[in-house]
Amino acid sequence: MKTWKIATIVSLVTIVCVLLVSTVSAMGPFGASQYGTYGGMMGGGYGGGMMGGYGYGYGPYTGPQIQTGSQANQPVYPFQYGGGCMGRSGFNGYRAAPYTSTTEPLTIQAASTLAANYIAALGNPDLEVAEVEEYQYNFYVQISEKSTGNGAFELLINKNTASIYPEMGPNMMWNTKYGMMRSGILGGIYGAPTTTMTVTQTQATTNAQQYLTSYLPGTTAGDATTFYGYYTIEVLDGATPYGMLSVNGYTGQIWYHNWHGTFIQEL
Repeated sequence: MKTWKIATIVSLVTIVCVLLVSTVSAMGPFGASQYGTYGGMMGGGYGGGMMGGYGYGYGPYTGPQIQTGSQANQPVYPFQYGGGCMGRSGFNGYRAAPYTSTTEPLTIQAASTLAANYIAALGNPDLEVAEVEEYQYNFYVQISEKSTGNGAFELLINKNTASIYPEMGPNMMWNTKYGMMRSGILGGIYGAPTTTMTVTQTQATTNAQQYLTSYLPGTTAGDATTFYGYYTIEVLDGATPYGMLSVNGYTGQIWYHNWHGTFIQEL
């Protein structure tokens, strides 16, 4: 292929990406809806689409593979997201063939140990595991900063393969310090990363309750954790944990975490 043809193709791809980015910016806060979904230009499933290829900047972590089965030895790339014209293809941990386990699923104690080893491997002494919750479909892990007490980021652990990776949704799209918002094409929209946001924690809890009253009657907003750019709030059914949602710290938008399934226990 001649050089001028290659240059023309590259130019056209660049123009398309710029136009798509402009369109997304006009659409609002990153394609997330009150129903907790995202995709299209921003995702193509769990993290695909044109905004892929970003992450927290740490290398692959290949912790102990606890389970056996058809995918027990699949590679784990915890801090990298999906592709499109901005990077790699696929959101690691989600675009894999069906898994068939020959052993019991991971226990919450084993998941906690895996998460602690994972954080230690990052080499940042200010990070610690604050909470581990078991749900029907995965383990949820909340990581916090020792020095500030703020939430840092959120992780998921596959119960069958022991793969550990960043949680999709707000952790990926709204986190201004550890997520996609920290740098690159969307970085700097809200200035330097801070937990002092235009939407206060009190207002975020109010927004959350209004959402729950409309879409999950009978549930209530519980404890809130402040992250950089957003809040994650526990959803309760009476006194029992039911699930969680997040509230954008600048727009007040709600994003329900609909990928966990039924709550089982917490550690």
